Amino acid sequence: MPAAAAGTKRKATTAATNASNKKAKLVQEGAAKVEEILADASSSDELRELAEYARLLEEEVASLKPKEKSAQDVAAEVGKLRASVRSGIVKQMGWKPSCKTGGARWVYDGVCADPVVFGKMIGLEGEPTFKMKKFSHEELGNKLGGLEAPIRYGTLYQKGDITVRWPGDATFKLSGTYGLL
Repeated sequence: MPAAAAGTKRKATTAATNASNKKAKLVQEGAAKVEEILADASSSDELRELAEYARLLEEEVASLKPKEKSAQDVAAEVGKLRASVRSGIVKQMGWKPSCKTGGARWVYDGVCADPVVFGKMIGLEGEPTFKMKKFSHEELGNKLGGLEAPIRYGTLYQKGDITVRWPGDATFKLSGTYGLL
C-alpha cells in the first residue's frame, strides 16, 4: 500500500450519490412511460387505467412532502426544545461529593426530528455539519438560559465544556460537568 494512501481515509459518499441518481433516473423514466401510454391512442384500456393510477399516486406522493416552516414556527420549536433540554439538565444537577471539585457529570439524551431547529438551539445558523463538537460553557450555557441549580446552602453551576453529539438520525446527546463555584 502506498505511504500516502495508508494514513488517509476516503468518504463513502459516491455510493450514496450513485444510488440517489439511479432512483431519480428510474422516476424520470417511469414518468416518461406514463406520459407515452396516456398519449398513445392505441393503448389498451387496462394499460391506460394503470397509467392514470400511476399518475394519481405520483400526485399523492408529491402532496405528502412537508411544507416549509416559517421563521416563527422554527423559533417556537427552538424555544420548546431549549426549555426541555434546560429542564432535563437542571434536574440532573444534584449534590454529590464530586461537586466540590466541579467533577459531577450530567448527560442529556434528546430527540429532534428537524436538524435546523437543533442547529438554532445550539446557536448555529442552520443544521449542524458535525457529529461531535465541544462548546465552552459560556457559549452553550448562555444559549440554553444558564445552567444552574439551587441547593440547600448554595448553587451548582455548569463547569467546563459541553460536548454535543449529533449523529444525524434525529437524536442528540449533550454532556458536561457541574459543581460549586
